[in-house]
Amino acid sequence: MANSGDNTSEDETRLEAHLQARLGSRVRQLRVVCRNYGIILQGIARTYYAKQLAQHWIMEITNLPIVANEIEVC
Repeated sequence: MANSGDNTSEDETRLEAHLQARLGSRVRQLRVVCRNYGIILQGIARTYYAKQLAQHWIMEITNLPIVANEIEVC
């Protein structure tokens, strides 16, 4: 997976779509931010479990570390 240049936006969009398909409506306003040092997750989750699922699944998909899980549980 590319982490720089124009590919980053494409990677982020692809990852967001894949993750959203798995999570369904459990996380709203999902955003995946790719950085050279890892992944940042953002959004709003219905439960803490949904937040954990998002983190687990993105690590499974990318094999990159999660440097911040900023998904808010509401």
